[in-house]
Amino acid sequence: MKAGLTRRGLVRAGLAATVAVPLGVATRASAAPRGTGPARLTLPVPTGPYPVGTTSLHLAGAPRSRELMAAVWYPARDVRRYPRARWMAAAPLRALLVSAGFAADAAVSPLTAAHEGAPARPGRAPVVMFSHGAHDHRADATIVVQELASHGYVVVTVDHTDDAFSEFPDGRLIVPSEEIPMGPADFAGDIRFVLDRVCDLAAGRNPDAGRRPPAGLSDALDVRRIGMFGWSKGGTATALVMLADPRVRAGLSLDGPMLPTITTDLNRPFMLMTAELTRAQEPSVAEFWSHLKGWRLNVQAAGAAHNSYIDYQVLIPQLADALGIPDDDLVGAIDPHRATRIQQAYPLAFFDRHLRHRRGHLLDGPSPAFPEVAFLP
Repeated sequence: MKAGLTRRGLVRAGLAATVAVPLGVATRASAAPRGTGPARLTLPVPTGPYPVGTTSLHLAGAPRSRELMAAVWYPARDVRRYPRARWMAAAPLRALLVSAGFAADAAVSPLTAAHEGAPARPGRAPVVMFSHGAHDHRADATIVVQELASHGYVVVTVDHTDDAFSEFPDGRLIVPSEEIPMGPADFAGDIRFVLDRVCDLAAGRNPDAGRRPPAGLSDALDVRRIGMFGWSKGGTATALVMLADPRVRAGLSLDGPMLPTITTDLNRPFMLMTAELTRAQEPSVAEFWSHLKGWRLNVQAAGAAHNSYIDYQVLIPQLADALGIPDDDLVGAIDPHRATRIQQAYPLAFFDRHLRHRRGHLLDGPSPAFPEVAFLP
């Protein structure tokens, strides 16, 4: 992909090839930190009452005889003796940075709010699946994921092998393949496979290829209440999973393109958080909207870009500042702090309403707390 394209051009080109530029940037000629060491990036902390635990799952037997890496994020009982988890492991982060034109050591992975292997909090919690964008990784919406977990959800994130930066427990690094096409239907197949493994875990079976799950995790999964969300291509995969799998009761797309065009009716709750791929500008999104026959909602934040509903809206400005480069064409005009609050509030309100039947008012219409968020008719 050529340097110098506009951000929207990058998004459109990526959709046409079902790939995307990692970090949403054009080549930066191996830009390196202007200081004495790698950029120290930070993530905002979640607002919920529960500490967060996380564990990874190595899953064999995925569609097309692939292996997958997934992560489970959950409300934890006690985190005092458990280390905080990194946003990404070192090797896939280096590969991600290089693929985007940065030096491999341009940044170190930020710490998340989650603690590796902490025991799960007693009580069954709703399960939310997450699918990442093209040529990306399962950590790209960690702000949303850890927010949900801190409010009592179990969230399962998946690296889509052949279209992800990831690492297996034996140290094998995987990066997106240029030879193996991965469309939204492939992502959807992965999610349904992982969901089956989550149901195995809830039944007391261990789906991991080599490790035991943290204490209490099997008993924390309420597989009668399942939702899903995804960003970009993962948003389209969310729609496809819901059309194919009645176990998923509610779906949320973060600026998904809905390509190939979806022409099947869906009668369960679905919410669109659009930015660049809007109903007004993308016929495929408008067509999908017309087939939503159940509860539906479309919100859009002023100044939002394709990256604005995931971690990149927060992390890219930090990286750009450390490298001494402008971020004008890399993220939206929305302030990172405001983007964080939107990412934390709206997905939580959606899943609270449709998986827990908690009737808050945030989704009823425009809120004075979020004046930049419009409700599109």
